[in-house]
Amino acid sequence: MAFPDEVLAEEEELVLHLHPHWKAALGPGLLVALAVVVTAVAWVMLPSDQGGRTAFLVVAAIMLYQGIRYGVTPLVIWRCTHYVLTDERVLLQDGVIARERRDLPLNRINDHVVNQSPLDRLFGSGTLKIDSIGDQAAVLVSVPRAQHVQSLLYELIDQDRVRHPEDEEDEPADEPEVPVQRKGFFRNRR
Repeated sequence: MAFPDEVLAEEEELVLHLHPHWKAALGPGLLVALAVVVTAVAWVMLPSDQGGRTAFLVVAAIMLYQGIRYGVTPLVIWRCTHYVLTDERVLLQDGVIARERRDLPLNRINDHVVNQSPLDRLFGSGTLKIDSIGDQAAVLVSVPRAQHVQSLLYELIDQDRVRHPEDEEDEPADEPEVPVQRKGFFRNRR
């Protein structure tokens, strides 16, 4: 499913649009292929009498369930998961029927960390954890070219800080001190 362009603001530019790494779809794809092969072998190998047809229907029903539950469903979820970087924010969208979208403005991001297992390093993928102001965090699982995405995110955050320097000044300006008038040993309070 394509990412809808109408969620972007007028002047917002799309920088990178990703789905999780293809290795996340490899297992479910192989499981669908295995279910089809087992069903075909059952069709060929089982006898054509009443018992053989019943056994084939049982095998086909089990393979259909397994193929849909552990093959097709993860593939559809993988296809409907979007990781989007723009020049203003990071958008995470997932869900097939009920959809959840999360936006993290670049000026609110504190930290971003990439974790890679040895298998992730082999495939060039990884898990990108983005920490935001206010104890919010987003985890992008199985990000393709994870180190490149992290570097790009750093550059986008840096460019955003250059474009919007007023966001850095979150601290209130110091108020001028009012001199305390003293009369003798007592302060005059208002």
